[in-house]
Amino acid sequence: MRTDALFDDIVIEAPETEGVKYIGSKMKLLPFILELAKKTDARTVLDGFSGTTRVSQALACVGYKVVANDIAVWSEVFGRCYLQANRERKEYNDLIGHLNSVKPIDGWFSEKYGGLSNAGSSVQEDGYKRIWQIHNTRKLDAVREEIERLSLSPVDKSVALTSLILALDRVDNTLGHYAAYLQSWSPRSYNNLVLKVPKIVLSGEKHEVTRENIFHIIKKSDFDLAYFDPPYGSNNDKMPPSRVRYASYYHIWTTICLNDTPVLFGKANRRKDTSDVVSTSIFEEFRLNENGKFVAVEAIKRLIRETRARFILLSYSSGGRATAEELNEVLTETGRIVETIELDYRKNVMASMKWTNEWLRDSEQPNREFLFLLEKT
Repeated sequence: MRTDALFDDIVIEAPETEGVKYIGSKMKLLPFILELAKKTDARTVLDGFSGTTRVSQALACVGYKVVANDIAVWSEVFGRCYLQANRERKEYNDLIGHLNSVKPIDGWFSEKYGGLSNAGSSVQEDGYKRIWQIHNTRKLDAVREEIERLSLSPVDKSVALTSLILALDRVDNTLGHYAAYLQSWSPRSYNNLVLKVPKIVLSGEKHEVTRENIFHIIKKSDFDLAYFDPPYGSNNDKMPPSRVRYASYYHIWTTICLNDTPVLFGKANRRKDTSDVVSTSIFEEFRLNENGKFVAVEAIKRLIRETRARFILLSYSSGGRATAEELNEVLTETGRIVETIELDYRKNVMASMKWTNEWLRDSEQPNREFLFLLEKT
């Protein structure tokens, strides 16, 4: 089968989406995800591991009804903001303007995460580095307190929280996650925290946002296509589990959403419930089972087998815990691979388009991302 003609059909264009810096972001893959989704007759799509909801936003923008699901509380907040807010952005100007006007205060976030500039160093007197400079955590404390005081509806509260998180992301002192912080203050950390109205998707559809166990949500039969980007975890055995789990990477967004002043530990002041001994998701479980199979890989097999949608769109990274051979076995046992797209995401270009098992040849190459369109049989 010729593939060169199919390259001409790929439109490297996607609707504008919004989100925080995120190691698992699929922003660069959006055109390809949308192109493969278009090859099905789907009207309703489940985004089973929605994360910052960029994929859900894009799907909603082009006309699909979306079910955005993730176990992270901050993902639920993003989903409510982008997919369920049904007012024009300008109607939130007064709310966001009011939050920008509150006077900074010293509070819990400033105590735990705020630091003085100290001639360019983020290391404080206690020897620990900080995420934000103190002038921004004082504003964070004030804004977060005001959001709670206003007693907003769940959707409006999510718009306010999303706006706050996006603003904090623009002035942080990290490389994109919150398991460690930079030694020297980043240039952006000196800027002032300013909230903006999020780019809400007004599509006319009644989208759903859920925070359920994925094995519960896939048994529902009200979606035609399921997009899965499970947290495969790293295949680097020397990397501690705490450094590859999303609850650990983005613990601070959980705390800002819950405002629960949790018990903290470690130099990064992580939530205790994101410690190394806590396995947030079975897809981030690195143990072998009694049959010598990775628990995470067996979970993927179960996920695909139990999903009721006719079509499944699956993302896979060459650095993931599941080997290519294992994943290929899972895919061919549970359905028919309609199409596979391979991308070199380091170069941000499509490497090739593969059919059936051809993708296995390139699976050991670094920085490769694969998208599989699977039809259940």
